[in-house]
Amino acid sequence: MNENVLIATAKALVADHKGLLAMDESGPTCDKRFVEQGIPTTEAMRRAWRDLIVTAPGLAESISGAILFDETIRQQTLAGVPFAQALADVGIIPGIKVDAGAKPLALHPDEKVTEGLDGLRERLADYAAMGARFAKWRAVITIGAGIPTATCIEVNAHALARYAALCQEAGIVPIVEPEVLMDGEHSLAQCDGVTSEVLRVVFAQLELQDVLLPGMLLKPNMVLPGLHAPQQASVDAVADATVACFVRTVPDDVTGIAFLSGGQPAELASARLNAINARHRDLPWPITFSYSRAIQQPALELWKGRPDRVVEAQRALVHRAACNRAARLGAYDASKDAPAG
Repeated sequence: MNENVLIATAKALVADHKGLLAMDESGPTCDKRFVEQGIPTTEAMRRAWRDLIVTAPGLAESISGAILFDETIRQQTLAGVPFAQALADVGIIPGIKVDAGAKPLALHPDEKVTEGLDGLRERLADYAAMGARFAKWRAVITIGAGIPTATCIEVNAHALARYAALCQEAGIVPIVEPEVLMDGEHSLAQCDGVTSEVLRVVFAQLELQDVLLPGMLLKPNMVLPGLHAPQQASVDAVADATVACFVRTVPDDVTGIAFLSGGQPAELASARLNAINARHRDLPWPITFSYSRAIQQPALELWKGRPDRVVEAQRALVHRAACNRAARLGAYDASKDAPAG
């Protein structure tokens, strides 16, 4: 493990007020979004969509790193350049999703554990050879009646830490993603309590397994009420609750926090990130974004698989990325957010 390389890469991912673009949807997830837009669910169309993203002019002005999927890192742009190389050529660091998805947790109804540790050391070596410099592993935690259990939190935290240790052994920066899902009717306070406990256990496991905290990034959920909660929270209330939770639970030497969007509407995800950065200036770590749908969705809805709409869709994609860079600066103005294209 080269600590200097890991730390330098982690710092580069949060440098210059930029953020991450998560374009690591699996084939089935990508196809599901295509169906919603009437786009054929073929490998060729997935490649065309990813080509649109990677070749969007100006994307690197707001995006420091892009998370790819196994299919994508093996594909080439329509011009014949490997996607990882095309990203690196414009200054965007290529990354890779390495988990095998969340599966039912035995003897624990309605809870899941993320799999994919088997063979991970060898896969990381392959991905590094293909240009990946960081990786991502996502654990999912559901709030509901009697859940999450301590077992669910512990097994997912243990897997996240094992993954992170293997990444650092391979010279790859791990992004640690423990996501408390927005689904449900839980309150802001309930999300705060569960998120706090999840982060406490995750960092205990990371310490136990000797993971270098300055050589990793955290990709968590914001503290939010459930989507179907009777009482929602203001943008400022979400920002304040989120910051208070993370100040309590995240060690100062973590290089950065890159929030996931978790299904939030694009403009709302930007507004909440903006409030965090505008209202809380003296935090021990940079606060940035690692968004998927909150950057991609407007562009996908414009594109709809049509070659004549590529330029328009690319403008929308770059616009949403720029909005989130502004939000990282605390300078995003939702009232002036008119979609590009």
